[in-house]
This record gives sequence, structure tokens and C-alpha cells, in this order.
Amino acid sequence: MRTPEEVARARARASSTAARRAAVQQLRTERAARVRARRRAALRRWTHRAGAVGAALVVVLLGAVLVSGVQPETPAAASVALDLTARATQLRDQLTATTTDLQTARTSVAAAEADLTAAQDALDAAQATLAAARATVGTGADDLYRAGPADRAVAAGYPAGTDPAVSGSLAVAAERAREQLAGATVTAQSAARATDLAAVRVDTAAAVLADARARVVQVTDAARDRAGALEPGVAIALTGLAGGPSAPDQQGVDDAARAGWQARLTAIAAAGVTLPTAEQLRTGQLPAGLTPARDAAGAEVPGVAAGVVGGTVVTIPSAEAAAAVSYAFAQLGTPFVPGGTTPAGVDCTGLAAVVWTAAGTALGTGLLDQWVAGVVVPPGQLQAGDLVFGVDPLAGLDDVGVYTGDGSVVTASAQRHQVVVGPLPPGATGIRVTVPAESPNAAPPGTGTLPVTCGVPAAQVTVAAVDPAWGGYANGRVPVSALCPIGGGHLLRCDAAGAYTALAQAFQLQFGTPLCITDSYRSFAAQQDAHARKPRITAVPGTSNHGWALAVDLCGGVNVFGSAQHDWMDTYAGWFGWVHPDWAQRTGENPEPWHWEFGNLRS
Repeated sequence: MRTPEEVARARARASSTAARRAAVQQLRTERAARVRARRRAALRRWTHRAGAVGAALVVVLLGAVLVSGVQPETPAAASVALDLTARATQLRDQLTATTTDLQTARTSVAAAEADLTAAQDALDAAQATLAAARATVGTGADDLYRAGPADRAVAAGYPAGTDPAVSGSLAVAAERAREQLAGATVTAQSAARATDLAAVRVDTAAAVLADARARVVQVTDAARDRAGALEPGVAIALTGLAGGPSAPDQQGVDDAARAGWQARLTAIAAAGVTLPTAEQLRTGQLPAGLTPARDAAGAEVPGVAAGVVGGTVVTIPSAEAAAAVSYAFAQLGTPFVPGGTTPAGVDCTGLAAVVWTAAGTALGTGLLDQWVAGVVVPPGQLQAGDLVFGVDPLAGLDDVGVYTGDGSVVTASAQRHQVVVGPLPPGATGIRVTVPAESPNAAPPGTGTLPVTCGVPAAQVTVAAVDPAWGGYANGRVPVSALCPIGGGHLLRCDAAGAYTALAQAFQLQFGTPLCITDSYRSFAAQQDAHARKPRITAVPGTSNHGWALAVDLCGGVNVFGSAQHDWMDTYAGWFGWVHPDWAQRTGENPEPWHWEFGNLRS
């Protein structure tokens, strides 16, 4: 008959086993539900539903509306367009949240990895201490065992011999040995407890790390599922959104590339083609009507399908690539910010990471990390969604963008100070992130000795010359209506204002504080007042570059030669078109660390 304790343990084991079985069953149920949901989404995605002809016409109409910018004429069409735009805006917010969630999850993984390493180091140290303590105890016990009978008798507490000298010496030695053995035993016991605690810490850290890694997988899987279920109308509307206003001379280029991509999505949707997922392309289980794409030599092109659209066989991108390109177009106009990965600003690697993270592939933010994220694409086989890298003979990798087709790339340009559409760089190499590389990609040639960021070497930044007289206005007499605000009541010429805003965002990311400004546009009256108060350091009224709305005076550390803020401006301001004129530098004729100008102003 079992004791109550044995019964309790048996019940606990049964309960634990039942709980594990229930947990396993729950995981299987959830996995099956996800599979069914993905299958249903695949059936819904990019296909004609009831009223297929009417749906195709709505998509085509919407594509024409978004490409041309003309408002729909009928209430029904207007309602469709507004609904899709609203859903696209909501989707963009979700995609942005996805990138933020992944960054948080990755930060948690890094912290958990560091904690696990520290915990493992502590466990190794505790185990070493325990081993040494046990060895000491063993040696002490062994020495005592090998001692003579009198020594063991005294150590055991028995009376010593009758000889006082002998008995006293034996007693002292035995007592010392016994104390040492007892101390070593206590040390061993303490080391054993420390080892147990360190082992618990390792187990806890490993569990936290597993949870953090699972969160990364969860976020990535959810993004991939969302990309795979993206509807054509929403994708077209997403393409039509923007992260900010494009520069006037860039707007036409951006619009043309955007229109081309929208037309391609519209044609694919109207043809009833279902975009394959990256997994379907890898396994060869393609939707009906699609076959693997092949190159001119008949070799299969990995990660791309072929289908008939408008009576012509064309390449069909993966659903993830379509989502990535559409989201990349939605970033146009976003300010260029070194190291940026948020809607407030991105650099070229940050843009690539944001776009592909949102499409379900977690990329790092380093050029080399992205270079090894997929298979190298042979020349002439670039497809929409591929990462396109620029290579400098000295620096190696120096730029990256997202290929959109037709020889165009969406990238965060250090030269244009924002996300733009640009031409495919000569000799550019592509990486298809939806197709894992069979072996690590060899780094491209380059010494890596020249510091380069997004195609613009810091040492080779050149700021264009600018004619300060503009718009037919006199110095200090520019109407407020012709200027753009930059906050705090300050005004600049609009192109300078845009560049200043991007510069200020980069500064904020670097230092965590806003870029401090004390002066910008000065009217003629303001110049007179300033000159009356500071005749030795201000220009004659009517000649100040502040009067052209092309100069600022800065504070918050920038106004001090040698400060971290001033040194940062010396390095990066030129990327945004701002310069510290020669006359205002430390060795200039009128040193003013606070004075910065937009462009190299002609006198």
C-alpha cells in the first residue's frame, strides 16, 4: 500500500503529464489554425472573387486614380478609393509598429544573451571553486587517514599519550588539522550552494533568452503572414502614400517610378494572378498558372515565378517582395538621418531593414549584415524587392537600396537628404533576401579604409554653390509667405528649411536633445537693430546672409569650438547641405562657431 506522500507525488506527476499533453495539444491546435488561416488567405489573396470582372475593373480604376492623381468621378469609386487609402494607412502604421516591435525584441535578445553569458561565467567560476574546495577536503581527510595512530586518536578526541611533550604537540597538530578540514568543508558547502544558485540563474537566463527569441520569431512570422495576405488594392494604395514631401526636382522621378509599380500591380491583379509566397517559391508549390522563372539560358531563377499577364509571360514577384516594394514607396520623402530606423528619419541601411522587416524578413542594420542576408543575384537578373548594393573600390560596400524594377531603386540618399527614387548604380550587385545563401557570401573587394555612408564619403562631401539672391527679393525684404517655418518662430527659404529639419532630426538622434537655434531669417529692420547693438560682429544691414533666409545661428554646444556638438556638425552638416563658412571658422577672420549657412553662398 502506498504512503500518502507517494500518492501525492503520483498525482503531481499525473497532473504534470496531463498539463504537458494539454500544452502540446494546444500548440498543435494553434499551429493547425495558423495553417488553415494562411491557406484561406492564399485563396483570397490576389484572386478574383464573386463578381470577378467588376473587381478587376475596380482595381484598374483605382490604379488609374492613384497613378494619375485624378479624383474618382463617381461616389462609388470615390468610396472604394477612400476605403483602400484608409486601410493602406492603417497597414502602414501596422508595418511601422512591426519594425518597432522587432527592434524591441532584438534588444531583449541581446540583453538576455549578455545575461546568460554572465550567468554561465558565474556558474563556471562557482563550479571551479567547488571543485577546489572538494579537493581540499579530500586532501585533508586523506592526510588524516595516512597519519599515525596517535594523530588520528587525538583528531578523533581521544586522550593523548602520557608523555606531555608528545601529547601537547600531537594535540596542537591534530586540532589544527581538524580546524582546517572543518573550514574546507564549510567552504565546499558554501561553494555547492553558490553553484546551485548559479545553475538556477543560468536556467532562468536561458528561459528568458528562449522567450525573447520566440518573440522575434513571432513578430517576424506575423509580418510574413501579413505580407502574404496583402490585397492588391491595399498594396496599390500603400504605394501611393509617402513619408514626407519630396524635393520639387525629385517629385517627378518619384511619381514616375511609383506609377510604374502601381501599373504593374494593377495588371497582375486584373489578370487574376496569385502572388506566390517565398516559401512556395522555395518548395516549388506554386499557385495555379505560375511556373518557376527561367533565365535566357533556361536555368531556373530562384525566388521568382513566371506567369501570363496581358497575354505576355512576365516575371511575378513573391508576395513578400511586393509588400516590401510597396512599403518602400511609402517611405519616399522621409528625411535622411544617419543611423535612423524610424519614420522620423532613416539612412540607407535603416530603410532596407525597415522595409524587409515589415515584409517578414528580419534584417540587421549593417551593410555587411544585409549583404549576407540572401543569395547573390547574377547581373541582369535583378527583380523587384532585391537589395541593391553600391561598391566603392576603396570602401567596399557603401550603399544599399530596394530595387523596384525598370532600373530604379528606392534608397535613403545622403546627397538628396531624404528617401528618393534613383537610378540603378553602375555595376550594382543584388541580394535576394527571400532565398537563403547556401554558403556565406564573400565580401566584395575594398579596403574599408574610407568612411562611407550611403554613397557619400564623409571626406568627400561637397556642398553646391548657391546664389543667395533669389525670387527677385532684396536682402532682408523677403515676404514671410515665401519662407518656411522650422519651429520656434524661425523661418528659412523652403529648401534650406527642409535640409535644416533633416539635420535637426539627425542631431536629436545623436545627442537626445533638439538642435538649439537662436537666429535664422533677419529682416532689414532686424539687421539694423542687430548692427546697432553689435557693430563689430554683424554685417552691414542689407548684406547679411541671414537676410537671404539661408543662415542660422546655433547654440547648445554647437556654439563652442571643440565641443562634441560642434565636431559632429563639422562631420555631418555637409551631408545636409549646411556649411561652416571659412570666415567663421576657428582660424577665420571673424570666428563664429555658431554661424552656419545653407550652401556655399556666393558673395
